Amino acid sequence: MFPDRVLSGMRPTGKLHLGHYHGVLKNWVKLQSEYECLFMVADLHALTTAYDDVTVIEKSVWDMVIDWIAAGVDPAQATIFIQSRVPEHAELHLLLSMITPLSWLERVPTYKDQIEKLSSKDLGTYGFLGYPLLQAADILLYRGTLVPVGEDQVPHVEITREIARRFNHMFGKEPNFAEKAEAAIKKMGGKKGKLYEELRTRYQQEGDVEALESARAMLADTQNLSHGDMERLFGYLEGGGKMILPESQPLLTSASRMPGLDGAKMSKSYGNTISLREDSDVVAKKIRQMPTDPARVRRTDVGDPEKCPVWQLHQVYSEDSTKQWVIEGCKTAGIGCIECKQPVIDGVLAEQKPMFERAQPYLEDPTLVRNLVADGCERARDLARETMRDVREAMGLGYD
Repeated sequence: MFPDRVLSGMRPTGKLHLGHYHGVLKNWVKLQSEYECLFMVADLHALTTAYDDVTVIEKSVWDMVIDWIAAGVDPAQATIFIQSRVPEHAELHLLLSMITPLSWLERVPTYKDQIEKLSSKDLGTYGFLGYPLLQAADILLYRGTLVPVGEDQVPHVEITREIARRFNHMFGKEPNFAEKAEAAIKKMGGKKGKLYEELRTRYQQEGDVEALESARAMLADTQNLSHGDMERLFGYLEGGGKMILPESQPLLTSASRMPGLDGAKMSKSYGNTISLREDSDVVAKKIRQMPTDPARVRRTDVGDPEKCPVWQLHQVYSEDSTKQWVIEGCKTAGIGCIECKQPVIDGVLAEQKPMFERAQPYLEDPTLVRNLVADGCERARDLARETMRDVREAMGLGYD
């Protein structure tokens, strides 16, 4: 059984904004204390759509890592690394491309969606068609068992599971598999080995799922087996072959839609963002210039918070008492729109204050961020090498 391990990443395409914080980074901060986490700067993925203008990528890489740390991602708890610094990503992508049917890539829902949305770009490239496969390689390279995603990204995890299943089916049937599995059972010791056999029989003959779970738990607690023997016995348990790549599970995150300055979802594409580390004067100016309920032309006109984009930000930043003050003040013209916006300004600035404090040491000494990323790349590469050793051996490329 592979340990629970979380793999997630972001493309370095510019400054991060509060939509990234509320939609992704807050969840990362929570996950890093619950699981082993690897957070990846997906610079190779940035090339799938920005291959004709790469100038933004390098600067964005370092700014983005500082933004992660500013948001609370802790390099002491999570591994932060750059995708292209671990060349095994490209190697596994290539090897998996040999067994992945073209139709699997063409049916990924976001493929056609992105082709339509980014119609100004020439995305008729293999790199773009193959980006779900590169994502699968990213996950499988670390044997990531958990992938934090929203509902719309579940198909990407599904295709990763299908690719892992296909790989295990094609290459998990090592020569003399059954004999090797029986030998591994003997290494468990007489009592445990007998129990394993009993549970395996109950599952395979009677479909007893509890027996399957009990056997898995017993294997996970067994200390005297090599990694290879352990994976043989997990596969043997279910009647399959050696499990080389795990089938990852989506770790669904609650949809957190951060409203932008115009009430639409905050997005760089819409030009309605507040950057994670935006200057306080700029933040205040942006919020004061937000549109409000069109009915409130004059200070004395009454309004309706439900028709005002600022109200959506109150939902994120204001206490109940403040929201009640807004409702009453807006509907009776008791407060003006500028007054209404001030608690939002205060809320955003209060949220950003610790971010500036966490980022400052890395801004003053850029070598700090480069060093922690270098350490993260080494840790990530150690894990990647283990996987690729097994993958190469399974595909007949071991040459030992």
